[in-house]
Amino acid sequence: MKILVTGFNPFGDDKINPAIETVKRLPEVIKGVEIIKLEIPTEFNHCAEVVKKEIEKIKPDYVLNVGQAGGRYSITPERVAINLDDGRIKDNAGYQPLNHPIHEDGAPAYFTQLPIKAMTRAIRNVGLPAEVSNTAGTYVCNHIFYQVQYMRDKYFPNIKAGFIHIPFLPEQVVNRAQTPSLSLDDDVRGITAAIEAIVERHGRNDIETIEGTIA
Repeated sequence: MKILVTGFNPFGDDKINPAIETVKRLPEVIKGVEIIKLEIPTEFNHCAEVVKKEIEKIKPDYVLNVGQAGGRYSITPERVAINLDDGRIKDNAGYQPLNHPIHEDGAPAYFTQLPIKAMTRAIRNVGLPAEVSNTAGTYVCNHIFYQVQYMRDKYFPNIKAGFIHIPFLPEQVVNRAQTPSLSLDDDVRGITAAIEAIVERHGRNDIETIEGTIA
């Protein structure tokens, strides 16, 4: 079995992105499963092409995209991707879509096939904050989440895919007062635990439990 794990490069005013830094430090094998790592550009019009080529090349069983969610306290597996690009800032290519559908022939939304509740519980079981998220935003994170789901719908029906957000790194919040962060070591532990949960639930449904916020 193979799991493709992707991480974005730095964007905006940040010189580092915890997503790709975490992905690069993941073990090569987790619970007997090969982990293939891929850096992808924070660009609306290019990231999906990079991922699609890698899927065609390695034929993974799972795709897990990892992205930064500055301001969040927890590691957050995402439930749903929506068919909308609405950039709060320009991407790394200088493009800023506003209220733009990702695919005219795509579903309004796609739900992940990953066991997000089991993943969330596994992350908390290693001592880190985690919760299920019901919004991946409308920037490039949601874009690649949706794009991979669209690929699955149209081209790769046998893969299972999803997205997980991680907080800022400590060095990113030096000048961002009252902003939460998580260390790179903790990010690696958390994503590793999430992948372990994916492997453990392979061929089975997600656990039946509440793993989101009360509010």
